[in-house]
Amino acid sequence: MNYRVLGKTGLKVSEIGFGAEWMPGGDAQAVREVTRAAAAAGVNIVDCWMADPAVRRVLGDAVCEQREQWIVQGHFGSTWQDGQYVRTRDMDKVVPAWEYLLDCFGGHIELGLIHYVDSTAEFAEIMAGPFIDYVRAERAAGHIDHIGLSTHNPDVALAACDYDDIAMIMFSLNPAFDMLPPSEDISTMFAEHYSDDLSNIDPRRQELHHRCEERNVGLAVMKPFAGGRLLDAEKSPFGVAMTPVQCIDYCLARPAVTSVLAGYRNVDELAGCVAYETATDWERNCGRVLSHAPAHSYFGQCIYCGHCQPCAVGINIAEVNKFYDLARVHDEVPESVAGHYAALSAHAGDCLDCGCCERNCPFGVRIACRMEYAAELFGY
Repeated sequence: MNYRVLGKTGLKVSEIGFGAEWMPGGDAQAVREVTRAAAAAGVNIVDCWMADPAVRRVLGDAVCEQREQWIVQGHFGSTWQDGQYVRTRDMDKVVPAWEYLLDCFGGHIELGLIHYVDSTAEFAEIMAGPFIDYVRAERAAGHIDHIGLSTHNPDVALAACDYDDIAMIMFSLNPAFDMLPPSEDISTMFAEHYSDDLSNIDPRRQELHHRCEERNVGLAVMKPFAGGRLLDAEKSPFGVAMTPVQCIDYCLARPAVTSVLAGYRNVDELAGCVAYETATDWERNCGRVLSHAPAHSYFGQCIYCGHCQPCAVGINIAEVNKFYDLARVHDEVPESVAGHYAALSAHAGDCLDCGCCERNCPFGVRIACRMEYAAELFGY
């Protein structure tokens, strides 16, 4: 296992991390087996945002078997209310949830993350109020070593880079979220295959990598497989399947990226990710896969580019589509995805079916239909 320094934290973290989102709270033995196997493979960073107390306890027990080996990411603001995950800034809910998480990991957590901030306005409120005061107090008390942030929004992440005490950022990164069309001209958009250098990356996301590198803010990656879509040719927006090794290599090649917190539910899936460490350059190369993607692979597929906006009722269509795609690769909607969807200011069920977005979409996505499907899947 190779290790990288996580920005100004100075912590050496394994390139392959443990995104423990799919660990079952009711099967302590299964969690223990995966955690032990990850540690044996040299994995030393684990993320625990999950709000379910049962999941926190069994994962904490498993990690605490070898607590000195692990660097733990815990989240402020991820809570369990009335049997479900709720992201909140209500300190009456934040504090007890955090204290329980802290107890699960032996009273100390290396990285305390401000949980899931996807609005610059919300980020500004957090950094000027009691929420960040509490986080900083926990650091001063020695309960955490470093402050971090989790977000899907590059603008929020860029704003976070301006704060000296935010040492690292957990950010969603993969080719499906990064790529933009080679051209906005519909007549030429599908004329070329992807280039081997994968240069068509959203400018703000590209800027984030360079800002983090410049200011020594470490990036830890979440959603490297786009919820499994990139591993399935039928669900991938590129029309071809990538391997876990190729997805991981894509992430680790980006500036400031230190660890890919891959999700694996069992030892076999862990092995598929750790295989990156012994893979050949040919096996790692994702450019050779995407460069042979069908020229029409964009058509009919949402790549979350945002060209469909604005929406008459304020739906963030790209985000709804992203959460819908993440949810439908599972038998049941994951709590995390349901929570992220609930946090949106407008939802798929608010769609007026006016058709403006479809006229703007350069990829022929049937957006109104997808809003209908998403509303049915999420319930609103």
